[in-house]
Formats: sequence, C-alpha cells, structure tokens
Amino acid sequence: MFRLWARIFENNHMLQDICIADDSSDTRTHKIFHALEEVCYQFDLAKPIWLDKNIADFKRLSKTRFTSDNFIEHIEFDFLEIQIIEED
Repeated sequence: MFRLWARIFENNHMLQDICIADDSSDTRTHKIFHALEEVCYQFDLAKPIWLDKNIADFKRLSKTRFTSDNFIEHIEFDFLEIQIIEED
C-alpha cells in the first residue's frame, strides 16, 4: 500500500489535510503524480510546478513543500506539504 499525506498550512497552522492511498501496480513516480493530482482536485488547486529544490527534498526525505513560487495562480495559504507515509 502506498499512502501520501498532503497538508495545507497558513501561519504555521494546518488548515486542511488529506491522505491518498494507492494500491495499484504503478511505479512510485506515477503513484506520486496521481496522488498529487487527486490532492489538487480535492483542494481545488492548480497543479504545482516541481522545482529542483522540491525534487531534491523529495528524493532525500520523501517530503517536500510547494510555496507560492510553485503555483502559477495566487494561493491563499503559505504552503502545501506532501509526504509519503507508507510505501510497499
């Protein structure tokens, strides 16, 4: 089972969170992108742009933060954080 936890923060307070589970046989990368797509749909957000910093953080920690620099549209929060909490 693969699970990704996504949280929206503003002023160091969590406003929303969601956990996306995926038990398909896709690759890890596909599971991450599908989960992020579902998170953006549930939170009514545009998909964030993966910058080099996000990729490096995610490879090292299985966790990254998307700030306003990662979104084309204006966001009403400080950052969106995603983290893998379970992998098969």
